[in-house]
Amino acid sequence: MGMSVLRRKYDTLLAILRKQKRLLIAFSGGCDSTFLLATARTTLGKENVLAVTAVSASLAAQEKESAQALAEGLDVPFLGLNTDELENPAYVANPSNRCFFCKDELFGKLAPLAAQHSMRLADGFNASDRSDFRPGFQASQKWHVIHPLNDADLTKHDIRVLSRWRGLATWRKPASPCLSSRIPYGTPVTNKILRQIEFSESLLHEEGFRIVRVRHFGNEARIEVPLKDLARLQEPDRWARIAERVRSVGYEQVVADIRGFKSGRLNEKAPSLSVRSTEIP
Repeated sequence: MGMSVLRRKYDTLLAILRKQKRLLIAFSGGCDSTFLLATARTTLGKENVLAVTAVSASLAAQEKESAQALAEGLDVPFLGLNTDELENPAYVANPSNRCFFCKDELFGKLAPLAAQHSMRLADGFNASDRSDFRPGFQASQKWHVIHPLNDADLTKHDIRVLSRWRGLATWRKPASPCLSSRIPYGTPVTNKILRQIEFSESLLHEEGFRIVRVRHFGNEARIEVPLKDLARLQEPDRWARIAERVRSVGYEQVVADIRGFKSGRLNEKAPSLSVRSTEIP
């Protein structure tokens, strides 16, 4: 794509934001919502923008801290809002549309808050999300959430390019969906499981892995890292250290998925049977 096309998209986004005048942004701290927040801040001014992050058991503590630091760095008012999706049996049951119940809880609390501040409610949904499995989008329609990035036809690649141009540190930040996304559909979501996943992924980050998922399969923790990092994960001393610590939170078996990391793997209709996860000796 030429820069002229990207510039037109960016100018369209600016026009959309100016039209809205005041925005409350559902802020995850990821690349998309950070770019939206930064652009809204420079376009509308500090007093017309509010960043709100949902704080719940499905959010890793470091993600909440990161989101707050990003908002403060952009000089935008920030609010951490407690949400209670684990109180909803429909969410806990973990159906394939689990995200609907999470977003319904979130937007159901954000919508009246936005009205209280005379703001429109917006999120980071963008053009690339149209083709993905996004049950949460239905909840956004229910609560009349606007999607400025999507309306400007900005893709995830566009957003990363523009984020780098604007000097935002998040331009290369890996996607980090909620911890519940590591649990296969049909397995109930519990606080205990979420804490197991959070601890396990945190220690892998400490070991220097930027992109990692720990999928929860009952007593088995299945670790995914990009294929280029698999050999490093498998180094005997490192693996022994990681496996021991992951087992310390209740897993009986720790395996590395030799297929490597794949975003949204649990959304696949049928798992691959030709390449199986194997435990490293």
